[in-house]
Amino acid sequence: MEVIREVSCGASLRERVGDWARVGGVAGAGFEAYARILHPVPVHREDLTVADRWGMHPVLEEGRWPWSRVAARQGLTMHPLVQWNRLADLHQGVDFADGWRVGKSRDGSLDVDLLAGLTGHLRDATRSPEQLVVGIWAGWSELSGTTVVHARAEDGDADTDAEVEADARMRRHLEEQRTSVASDVATAARRGPLLELPGREYVLLATGCDELADETWPHRAGIGWTSVFDGPLPQLVWPADRSWVVATEIDWDSTIVAGSRALVDAVLTDDRYEAFEVDEDSDLTWEGDLVNPPRAGWSAGP
Repeated sequence: MEVIREVSCGASLRERVGDWARVGGVAGAGFEAYARILHPVPVHREDLTVADRWGMHPVLEEGRWPWSRVAARQGLTMHPLVQWNRLADLHQGVDFADGWRVGKSRDGSLDVDLLAGLTGHLRDATRSPEQLVVGIWAGWSELSGTTVVHARAEDGDADTDAEVEADARMRRHLEEQRTSVASDVATAARRGPLLELPGREYVLLATGCDELADETWPHRAGIGWTSVFDGPLPQLVWPADRSWVVATEIDWDSTIVAGSRALVDAVLTDDRYEAFEVDEDSDLTWEGDLVNPPRAGWSAGP
């Protein structure tokens, strides 16, 4: 991938977006159809019959679940505007009595394998599959080099060997992360040029469907991926002929595919995705779920 310095290539998208709370406001208004892909959530199962001295249980298996599985276990309802904050605690997820623990949704990123799979449909829906623009939010700490490290308090106690090793390991990871961001990407994130949309600024990169179909591409793209930590993924993807847009607002737990009727139908019928059809006026804020009740003790606001 290469940094695009002529951000005017995003002018047509800027004309179509607006209210970040609406599907069309983020992905662009005026497309024939829209699909909403829900981001699957990480899960693991613990052996609740065994605990160490800190009360931690051994993990027996790990994976990821569609939202429908979490909803079904709680008697909640899946529908096009379902919100994760109605199915689980935003910060703690949800725990089940049989040892399954559901984690947090990954806001702002469609898993790299799901994006790779999506390229097959995207390729068929454009005349320029190898002329794509990727937009990555410039505010990710990995791009700007502002990752926060919490140091241990100096209380006079000598560090244990384990603490010293953990500290050294973290420093190695941070150094790897620093060098994993390409200099032109870091410069663009700090100084521009950036595509400016309402409330968001993006570094633009040139790519194609072939590259995005390879799940290893983030490790070569200079966007902060390391051998230990995942970095950012695209918030925006569109082709030169502007036939579709893939949009993942950084605060959303889902990704929008905006384009032709045929493209959206292909996404909706692909069983790799938990997807619903929405329209450009659909509300995807935390309070947009009017079917499932708010979880006790928590609300995003009025």
